[in-house]
Amino acid sequence: MSTETPTPYSRRLPGRTAVVTGAAGGIGLATVRRLAAEGAHVVCADIDEKAGRAAADEVGGLFVRTDVTDQEQVEALFRAADDTYGSVDVAFNNAGISPPEDDSILTTGLDAWRRVQDVNLTSVYLCCKAALPYMRRQGKGSIINTASFVAVLGSATSQISYTASKGGVLALSRELGVQFARDGIRVNALCPGPVNTPLLKELFAKDPERAARRLVHVPGGRFADPEEIAAAVAFLASDDASFVNAADFLVDGGISGAYVTPR
Repeated sequence: MSTETPTPYSRRLPGRTAVVTGAAGGIGLATVRRLAAEGAHVVCADIDEKAGRAAADEVGGLFVRTDVTDQEQVEALFRAADDTYGSVDVAFNNAGISPPEDDSILTTGLDAWRRVQDVNLTSVYLCCKAALPYMRRQGKGSIINTASFVAVLGSATSQISYTASKGGVLALSRELGVQFARDGIRVNALCPGPVNTPLLKELFAKDPERAARRLVHVPGGRFADPEEIAAAVAFLASDDASFVNAADFLVDGGISGAYVTPR
């Protein structure tokens, strides 16, 4: 009889190589742990060397310090994944920012606009561009790009560049999913609702009224845990999602379907 500790997961990704950007915390870190538990070799990319390396060490993966807005560094990231593990099977392009300077269009400056676009949208373009040749060579692959529920809903509490960047991620993902479907590559946009990440907690700790104004729109009355989003990534990465392509994959607790929520 086996003495191995049973895993709660089905290990749907044995031997596959998964690259995760923004791997040092929040959704990225939860996904690193989930994909490793599913059997994948995980390549952790982040600009935070200490936290990113800790994430990789935790799961026996590879850390590559990466500025996702730098084309050469992004290309080096995917090259390192292929050189180390022999394939690039999953790309979870997740790095993103939401700085306080990004607010209403009336107050958001051009520098803040461009910085958010570079990190949230241009980085996804660069990561997809770098990952696709490996996946085309293999004849298979899954790309998951982090968009947001704000890509499908409007908000009076605007973060204008963030919202626009996530809409761009959604459209880019849809187009790539269609273009490369017959190469065996699936490209989907993951659209999380609000998630209990350190970034969100810090933002709402400073402004509880802002948190309450958002929470009232969630039918379940709570924000997501990072592990719930990571579970969706694992599904999209796996063969269980073999016919899910070019999708706006909402994991938002029902926000986008709500009109009047329960008391």
